[in-house]
Amino acid sequence: MKHTRIRPFNTKETYPEQNLDNDLCQAVVANGVVYLRGQIGQDLDTRESVGIGNVEEQTEKAMSNIAMLMDEAGGTLEDIVKVIVYVTDIRYREIVYRTMGKWLKDVYPVSTGLVVNSLARPEWLVEIDATAVLSQERQP
Repeated sequence: MKHTRIRPFNTKETYPEQNLDNDLCQAVVANGVVYLRGQIGQDLDTRESVGIGNVEEQTEKAMSNIAMLMDEAGGTLEDIVKVIVYVTDIRYREIVYRTMGKWLKDVYPVSTGLVVNSLARPEWLVEIDATAVLSQERQP
């Protein structure tokens, strides 16, 4: 079975300031499992960072991206089973989890939270990685 790759891109375009040349994508669907790339405060169409200096806006954008990618993968937020949250400051935790919680109300995924020194770009304050399992009726 071939995997479905959603929104492929090359890191040369996403990180022009870094000497990278990797072929990646925003999501992969394999055997009914959706693996999402960690989402940050970035517009997926323009690659522009949003909410610079505002962790709540960045979290909203990350969750909006996750919802959009889940739709493109043939699923919904209700299919999410695991999230990993990376924040660059422990003081962001409450804002991030409160904002993320609005998007995942009644979903009950497992969650891991990490505080890291930095993310791929210095303006990014939060990154949310999600894994989902499509319900049987939505699997190809």
